[in-house]
Amino acid sequence: MMMPPCNAQGDLPPGVHQATLVEVVARFGQGAPERVRVTERLQQVMALAQETGKLERVFIWGSYVTDKPDPRDIDLFLIMAPDFESNDYTGAMHLVFDSEAAERELGTTVFWMTSSAGSQTTMAFFLEQFQIRRDGGRRGIVEVLL
Repeated sequence: MMMPPCNAQGDLPPGVHQATLVEVVARFGQGAPERVRVTERLQQVMALAQETGKLERVFIWGSYVTDKPDPRDIDLFLIMAPDFESNDYTGAMHLVFDSEAAERELGTTVFWMTSSAGSQTTMAFFLEQFQIRRDGGRRGIVEVLL
């Protein structure tokens, strides 16, 4: 899949744009050393989340999916299976699902929820909010196809 080019503000156009992790890394994981470091964090956190066997969907928003040369962190929204329980995991895998620990230890902002019945409205609300820039403008986000 081809993601659209960034607009004059350096953002993807509003909407949810789908891409594989390989495509995301090829598009946003190159260039300045900080961008490369953040990409390594993305790959690490995604691998840990996938190891649970419960990861259903992944969304990336924020400065990483812009043309900003030096994003400081990665912002992720993980959708987990309805039967996922974060307390079932320990070590690095557990860090992913503890927001403060993920930020401190993994340099990643992680929001997550399960895809249980009735969660679609909540998920849609978050996806809409993640497209709003600090100045109130809108920008696109990326869904990583698993």
